[in-house]
Amino acid sequence: MQGLHTFIPTETKAAYINQLLQVGFDTLDFGSFVSPKAIPQMRDTAEVLAQLDLSSTKTKLLAIVANERGAEAACAHPEIKYLGYPFSISETFQKRNTNATISESLERTKAIQELCVQQDKELVLYISMGFGNPYGDPWNVETVQNWVNALVPLGIRIFSLSDTIGCSNPQNIAYLFNSLIPSYPDIEFGAHLHTQPHNWHEKIAAAWESGCRRYDGAMRGFGGCPMAKDDLTGNMAMENLRSFLDEEGVDLGLNRAAFSQSLLMAGSVFPK
Repeated sequence: MQGLHTFIPTETKAAYINQLLQVGFDTLDFGSFVSPKAIPQMRDTAEVLAQLDLSSTKTKLLAIVANERGAEAACAHPEIKYLGYPFSISETFQKRNTNATISESLERTKAIQELCVQQDKELVLYISMGFGNPYGDPWNVETVQNWVNALVPLGIRIFSLSDTIGCSNPQNIAYLFNSLIPSYPDIEFGAHLHTQPHNWHEKIAAAWESGCRRYDGAMRGFGGCPMAKDDLTGNMAMENLRSFLDEEGVDLGLNRAAFSQSLLMAGSVFPK
């Protein structure tokens, strides 16, 4: 929703998220405590949260934050389990996305992690531009590994490698997960992939075969990052991920009727 110019009414957001809560996902990224000037679509996150029915769901809520102020706002809500922070290893994108240099972002990460520990939350750190960037900033797989090496000592236990512009491929996906997962057996590494209709299967397969068991997706592949370049490919479609895992014989324990209803509802929530 975050990149849409037409404001989605609070009641519509809440109704859609309440529908998703019935599916049985592990975690739901439901909103962002960020500057309303930067991301006006998310200015009503607290109001949306107040309308959510959490009485009969096992799904945990995650909110995106861009600085300590947003983290403090998110921590004020006991219903939120996870705070997600985008840590870009591209200097250009870090400035565009959170108005901070990588050095400043590292200090923010430390402060947000300390806040999470104090408030009984858990930080999910997204390694943005984890598979490359369009700005000419230096990138290679060793860059990703070096940053993970530097961030793990902070006590962060969940890292999501983010393919912010859809430039990942089976080779670098496999190389990264095969390098990181064995090196840090106590860390949960996830894949936040942006895909196109012709390459989603090979990307998921590469991550799965390399031991990745945490994936982000969006119904019908809607969305993307409004701070990235304009021709950004879409989020990975959740129905594609489910199809892949069905092929693998993996039972996610999802409510399939609720899943189908969510898929249908997404078509009316998001503008064509």
